[in-house]
Amino acid sequence: MPAPTGQDASAKDSDVHVIDIDTDVDQVVAPIDKSDIPVIHIDKPKQVNAGNMNGTSITNLKPKSTSVAEAVQKARDTYNRGVTRPLKWRLQQLKNLLRMYEENRNAMIEALHKDLRRSKMEAVLLEVDYLINDLKNTIHNLEKWAKPEKPEKGFVNMLDEVVIYNDPYGVVLVIGAWNYPLQLLLLPMSGAISAGNAVIVKPSELASACAAFVAETLPKYLDSDAVIVVEGGPQETTELLQQKFDYIFFTGGTSIGKIIYEAAVKNLTPVTLELGGKSPTYIDNTVDMMVTAKRILWGKFINSGQTCIAPDYVLCTKEVQDKFIAAAKKVLNEWYGTDPQKSPDLARIINSRHFSRLQALVDASKDKIAIGGSYDANDKFIEPTILTNVVASDKIMQDEIFGPILPIVPIENAFEAIQFINEREKPLVLYVFSKSKQVLSSIVDNTSSGGMCVNDTMMHMGVETLPFGGVGASGIGAYHGKKTFDTFTHKKSCLIKNFSPIGEKLASGRYPPYTDGNLNFITTLMRKRFGPSLKFVPYLLAFALGAGVSYGIFAWQKMNSEE
Repeated sequence: MPAPTGQDASAKDSDVHVIDIDTDVDQVVAPIDKSDIPVIHIDKPKQVNAGNMNGTSITNLKPKSTSVAEAVQKARDTYNRGVTRPLKWRLQQLKNLLRMYEENRNAMIEALHKDLRRSKMEAVLLEVDYLINDLKNTIHNLEKWAKPEKPEKGFVNMLDEVVIYNDPYGVVLVIGAWNYPLQLLLLPMSGAISAGNAVIVKPSELASACAAFVAETLPKYLDSDAVIVVEGGPQETTELLQQKFDYIFFTGGTSIGKIIYEAAVKNLTPVTLELGGKSPTYIDNTVDMMVTAKRILWGKFINSGQTCIAPDYVLCTKEVQDKFIAAAKKVLNEWYGTDPQKSPDLARIINSRHFSRLQALVDASKDKIAIGGSYDANDKFIEPTILTNVVASDKIMQDEIFGPILPIVPIENAFEAIQFINEREKPLVLYVFSKSKQVLSSIVDNTSSGGMCVNDTMMHMGVETLPFGGVGASGIGAYHGKKTFDTFTHKKSCLIKNFSPIGEKLASGRYPPYTDGNLNFITTLMRKRFGPSLKFVPYLLAFALGAGVSYGIFAWQKMNSEE
């Protein structure tokens, strides 16, 4: 997710303010002067010239506020006509989307290279194939997921039908992020489609090549009345948040997530907020240090550190710190050579503003650089950098780094690491490197985070059965695999009764005039009853089967010996 800003989530002059979702304030360079921050008032939008809503490219022309409103109304009309609800329609749209991925693989790789100078391997593994595999899983399982659920029912409802229907919410807004501009937009979009919703998608204008690809390509494959792309920047986002949506899915920084949440509250719109934070990594002295270094550095420097679940900082003893630095020097030289800027495997920083923010962090930490530290503004390149002996008050520790800089904070033991983590906002993910089950259990039981990954980084994202999401400041809600479908689905509970004389007779005691006899009868019917536990039945059956087989073998051997 994009790096955080220092902007407050609200201001005095308006109910809700929206600032640029993708443009960050360089709070690490200088104190924030709020008078210099562009603020857009949701309740008083300015009228601007119309732009191209079909979005063959991103331009500086802004559509009128009615253009966004018309797009949302178009999606709502489509939903209200029942177009998106049939399972057949959903599956066809998802199959069309899969065909889009497969037919435009090279175009997606090229767009990612233009925006982030992303290598082909990272583009394929982290976005293109990730999207394809997720979508194939959804298509394969959708009929099963969409079926009404039949939960258990009590004695009092034995003659009734108890059903949970999987209803779409309606019109969904999906706001993507620039750091993984295709995956973080199209994966939740496909989940919203699979659940039967109409969708408005807003790609990040900072990843302009990917935004143009989405705007140009999506309408060629999907129903353009039900899936609509809205391009633009802060003004378009502001206008979108003035509209009434049935669900909002946002990926970005925590400060902007608060603004999205505040706008959603006006219509009591449910949200998923995939945010970020400083994800800690704890290392103890039991690990294989070379393997540990490779796994941490890969997770940190992939996409040049512009990843919401990248290890943000390391907690370890000074002894472990020295071993990690020695291993890291060998690994980074092996991966990127003596001149990392020439390596084709390192991405670039998204724009000059983010580069300047990261450059300021490097400059403020000159005396703590153990590896790297060089940069090139013209190329938006920052060398993979590791800082040692960092303390909590250093600038690098104030906000999510979101770049290729890894600080190491020395601590004495796991207990001190737990204290350090718990003194801060709850992270999106917590990484632990240790062979000690006791250490792992202590950290699991005494910390709170969106998720955890033990003895590796990033790889939990590839497990589709693990919901991905934050907690507290790192996010609300989760998705991936079936959880994506569930995120965009309202569970509509339904009790279906019939007119059976038996059922009516049993339930007639609820009608006036009320008597103690009727009350006793009804409470007896409604009393919870629990039969004996059946959890040991499989073991008993296995034992009986084994005993039977053993007896059979014994009898057969006895018969043979008698002959």
